[in-house]
Amino acid sequence: MDLASSRFKRLAETAFTHSIIDNHTHPLLQEKYRNKFPLEGIFSEAQGDALTRDSIHTLACYRATKQLSELLGCEESWEAVKRKRDTMEYLDLCEMFLGPTRIQSVLLDDGLDNEYSEGIAWHDQFTSSPSKRVVRIEIVAQDIWKQIVVTDKETATDRLINQLFAKFRESLTWYAKDDDVVGFKSIICYRTGLDINPIRIWPGPCATQVLQNARDDILNGQSSRVRFAEKSLNDYIVHIALGIAGEHNKPIQFHTGLGDNDIILSRSSPSHMQPIIRGYPNTQFILLHSSYPYTREAGYLTAVYPNVYLDIGEVFPFLSASGQREVVRQTLELCPMNKVMWSTDGHYWPETYYLATLQARQALYDVLSDFVEKAELSESQAVNIVKLVLFDNANSIYRLGLTPQHYDQ
Repeated sequence: MDLASSRFKRLAETAFTHSIIDNHTHPLLQEKYRNKFPLEGIFSEAQGDALTRDSIHTLACYRATKQLSELLGCEESWEAVKRKRDTMEYLDLCEMFLGPTRIQSVLLDDGLDNEYSEGIAWHDQFTSSPSKRVVRIEIVAQDIWKQIVVTDKETATDRLINQLFAKFRESLTWYAKDDDVVGFKSIICYRTGLDINPIRIWPGPCATQVLQNARDDILNGQSSRVRFAEKSLNDYIVHIALGIAGEHNKPIQFHTGLGDNDIILSRSSPSHMQPIIRGYPNTQFILLHSSYPYTREAGYLTAVYPNVYLDIGEVFPFLSASGQREVVRQTLELCPMNKVMWSTDGHYWPETYYLATLQARQALYDVLSDFVEKAELSESQAVNIVKLVLFDNANSIYRLGLTPQHYDQ
């Protein structure tokens, strides 16, 4: 966009150039694993044929193809984009796509296939402020169970459960005191849904059986199969984390809405979380991924509970441009502007960071300039909203203490 010719020049300059704190993202792949996963995951969380056959026919793919081919200087086709990126040195590829984003700091959840991904500090070469870590609580609990089972092969499973929760509390408390850890994250949405029991109840017999099955897998050399997905067990893990997060002033992110076919869509609405939010008033809840398609429900929660915040990520680049603008509009309907943050949900590939940033900046400008045009906002108010969403709110909520980096136009 030609900023100089924009009718609302201050708004355009802010929307397209302001420094960003990416409040929820994931590490990039190590170079040797750069082609480990289908590249179509850039714009879809589908799996199998739904990803490699169908997602390439979405508006999200068409737009991504156009934008990536322009930067890569190749033919405008998805196959040409894949061929061109494969010819490039990996660090050159990362710099090409991360350099233009003006992301100042990334808050990385490293619980996603971390055996294939780069470490947290590796990403500092692409940002002007240090990367920070977000700890995924379910992975911590699973890893502790693996350690306990290997260490004590004789004690009955039901007697080891006390050790699991004691060590889990100890680990989360240690992370909460680590300056490099800015928050926690739960993926209970994937495992058993967001209808978390508001009453903290000790896990029942079904949880014991799940843990026994996991123990058998570990002892049979199949530890990669360990996945806690029993409601009473996962609910209890979340209760422990919510208490520790509140005690140590660490926000806790929750995956809501958008995901793959592991999610039961009807249980991914954050509206299910109202009782648990009410039960932990001293804990800050971050609702991730715009809660799409439940954005209005998320906005409602941010409006009535002081400890609830909304991340408008992942819809960039997963939705069409008009869908992205609609998510921004729905967010602005009710959500207090000091409660909204943005993220790339970047993962695996540097292109995810680039596309998410490029498209989010455009959507913010399109929606806010329309409000200014209709005299529903002043340009100064719109500029302030952009600053809050892209930088200031995350800086405050995660207590980062950063100053926005200024870039040349």
